[in-house]
Amino acid sequence: MKALTRLLAVSLLLLAGCATGPAIDRSYSSVSQDSRVQFLILHFTWGDWKSSHKVLTEGPVSSHYLVRDKPVEIYGLVDESRRAWHAGVSWWKGHTHINASSIGIEIVNAGNRLAAQGIDWEDYPPEQIEAVVALVKDIVKRHQIKPDRILGHSDIAPLRKVDPGPKFPWKRLADEGLIVWPDAAKVAQRRIAYEASLPDTAWFQAKLGEHGFAIPQTGELDVVSQRVLAAFQMKYRPAKFDGQPDAETAALLAVLTEPAERR
Repeated sequence: MKALTRLLAVSLLLLAGCATGPAIDRSYSSVSQDSRVQFLILHFTWGDWKSSHKVLTEGPVSSHYLVRDKPVEIYGLVDESRRAWHAGVSWWKGHTHINASSIGIEIVNAGNRLAAQGIDWEDYPPEQIEAVVALVKDIVKRHQIKPDRILGHSDIAPLRKVDPGPKFPWKRLADEGLIVWPDAAKVAQRRIAYEASLPDTAWFQAKLGEHGFAIPQTGELDVVSQRVLAAFQMKYRPAKFDGQPDAETAALLAVLTEPAERR
């Protein structure tokens, strides 16, 4: 009987140890560390609130946040410490598997889904953008995300995605000091020179790669190059994103790829 009692006591101690884990002294902290979150990726849902909510909570994809349009509300769907499935196959400045190192924000917006109804791209309500900006600011402050790592899905997957689309006001994020934006005066000056002599396709491919995109350096204006160029134009020159090289696009690329102290 005593042996059985002792065995039960030992078993309970072992179970308690498994439940609580080993004793860990956390009185020391390394100075060599930063957040696991390195990127912030913005999306549109390409659907209405009801369908977007259902897909992102019950489907095979997810995001950390969902920003509703009417009424404007922010929903936290995945804890920031966990990985959400929003980026897919992705690449930016040599970084891959961006799901593992990013926070995703889905914004309820139909994008170009309503083209058949005469709406080429759906507008974002001002109140919704205010909520997105506030959320981005909060995330960036907590994780110290660098300005060149606040991106659209179309930046990291330009052959597959176009979100958040040409209606998303990237300039507003720039005005808030969240992302880098080309100086208008410098762009205008560079444009004059490029109107006189436009760089060749190899130059555009090299600059797009320097900016951050994954793009083969073929020297040919192939379909891939046009899609990547269109993604760049959609963000920085949304009035025209036809994927064709021109003087304004060259000027934007030249200024954005200048050293930071000269930009």
